[in-house]
Amino acid sequence: MENLRLCCPCHFGLESVLKYEINKIGGTNLNVSDGKISFDGDFNILARANLCLSTAERVLIELAEFNAYCFEDLYQGVKNIPFENFIGEKNAFPVKGYSLNSQLHSVPDCQSIVKKAVVERLKSKYNISWFEESDPTIQIQFSILKDKVNIYLDTSGAGLHKRGYRRNSNLAPIKETLAAGIIDLARIRPDSIVCDPFCGSGTILIESALKALNIAPCINRRFSAEKWNCIPQNVWSEERQRAISNVNRDAKFHAVGFDVDDSAVALAMDNAKKAGVKSRITIEQADIRKFRQPENSIVICNPPYGERMLELREAEEIYKIMGRVIEKPAYIISPSEEFEKFFGRKADKKRKLYNGMIKCQLFMYFK
Repeated sequence: MENLRLCCPCHFGLESVLKYEINKIGGTNLNVSDGKISFDGDFNILARANLCLSTAERVLIELAEFNAYCFEDLYQGVKNIPFENFIGEKNAFPVKGYSLNSQLHSVPDCQSIVKKAVVERLKSKYNISWFEESDPTIQIQFSILKDKVNIYLDTSGAGLHKRGYRRNSNLAPIKETLAAGIIDLARIRPDSIVCDPFCGSGTILIESALKALNIAPCINRRFSAEKWNCIPQNVWSEERQRAISNVNRDAKFHAVGFDVDDSAVALAMDNAKKAGVKSRITIEQADIRKFRQPENSIVICNPPYGERMLELREAEEIYKIMGRVIEKPAYIISPSEEFEKFFGRKADKKRKLYNGMIKCQLFMYFK
């Protein structure tokens, strides 16, 4: 099973960044759509994608796409998929998914139909009537959008934003995959100096260091598909060794962070240590009012914002102070539609992004 169709979901707005990453790791025949990219690759590319893609949310094997207007359509479409190429006699194979704007709108019913179809397919292939599902899990996923069904296998397990270094975080962390996308848009290089005046748990600083040093973001974690019998174990060891050999230890990169909360400073440094980049990062306790941008540095930050009126006014005051102390280049993500007014400058470029369910803009100052 060397020829696979893979699919990586991503944050809306980061498709172009993920496309560049997939091309870089050797994915071919890319198809870009809103919030995901499909591409071709073998088992090595599958493992490499899990280890190395910094903006992908997970790596899925795309098994089939077909239209379904009734449960029989769904059943027959799923039953025709060669699940036996991946799922053994004892593997657990739970089903989850969603349906939007489709005639098959009951998700529990769709789950049951998909599960039944897979069971019947595997019964006929293995000549058994009961599945104990005691071996490692192979998660089946389905999506139904406007009556179009996609069936996937999830190779990642926990989302790829879970790198393994941020076991603790502050109250409003930015997701690692989103931070990595912003860092790519800021064009961080091996000799860059990155500064975050609101560093929180250190995500932007750490992701910048990983990017600059070419460290595979998920090198220190495991994936569901590592336990699958259908994928040779040497594939994973080869790709981990490849990732390690690609690290740029000569990079001159350094990151500087500040936060008004001294407990956040300690937390960020602890996370940087877990990520293996502590020597590349300096963090100090400081208020934005005392901020002085390091020479030749690129500011990348996720400043605080308020959901209640008092917090909102405080955030707007912070934006005004930022406008006085932050110089170009700067990349600032904010959900505030009036950010530029309070910051005091029009952005050279803006990009719509989502931080979780929150609609944001990336305000880019570089000219």
